[in-house]
Amino acid sequence: MGFFVICTVTGYKWKWAASPFFVSAFRKLPFRRKRLSAKYTILEELIRPVVEGLGFQFWGMEYLSQGKDSVLRIFIETEAEKGIDVEDCAQVSRQVSSILDVEDPITGEYNLEVSSPGLDRPLFDLVQYQAYVGSIVSLRLRVPFDGRRKFKGQLVGIENEDIVIRVDQEEYLLPIDLIEKANVVPQF
Repeated sequence: MGFFVICTVTGYKWKWAASPFFVSAFRKLPFRRKRLSAKYTILEELIRPVVEGLGFQFWGMEYLSQGKDSVLRIFIETEAEKGIDVEDCAQVSRQVSSILDVEDPITGEYNLEVSSPGLDRPLFDLVQYQAYVGSIVSLRLRVPFDGRRKFKGQLVGIENEDIVIRVDQEEYLLPIDLIEKANVVPQF
């Protein structure tokens, strides 16, 4: 069990959360449309150095553009035994929020969340996929592949820019560019 923090203009509100930890900040800005991949690149170029400068690993981020309910979710990791706690998330949230206020890469209303990746951690790049070869993963594709968009099975390996996953004794070679979302499935 852990904490998550909702950061608003009026202050912090502390609540209990099972895990992972979240820190959220609300922004209200005018709206401007951009390609999501270009937006993601711009955001990562601004956020990664801030996170790493604070001594954390930038695990990845999600930008979900949904009008006034848009969310920028940043995942941070650490090598320290204690893991990520609410103070770490709050510290990163404050620093990233300051940079986003100055650079203003997102227009429109959005929530900023900072979190540890948790046990069901999302996977964003080939290095992360490689680290979890042998694990059970759940994938959702941007477009159907072999008649389906959702896959859940053992991550067998990486071939070039493709993910190899075994589902029901059948192996699929899925291009990483087609993967919309991927998470490790915790095994207890």
